[in-house]
Amino acid sequence: MAAREKLNDLLMDVFLLDDGELGDELRRADLDTWDSLGTVSLAVGVEEVFGYHMTPEEATGLESVGGLVALLRTKGIEIE
Repeated sequence: MAAREKLNDLLMDVFLLDDGELGDELRRADLDTWDSLGTVSLAVGVEEVFGYHMTPEEATGLESVGGLVALLRTKGIEIE
């Protein structure tokens, strides 16, 4: 499974989204489910799926899916 597909599956599970709702432009402010619990769930999911442990500052500093993609790319995880 491609990294983008894994990321999309993670985002759908954590934030209770449909595939059509996903996109790099999707922002934290747009989702009621991207609260503190959602942020922790996302950080745990990223570690489980990609093996990267986000710092608390990285996790709480995310404002969009695009920001998460950019962060993962800086850590050597290729998201198409």
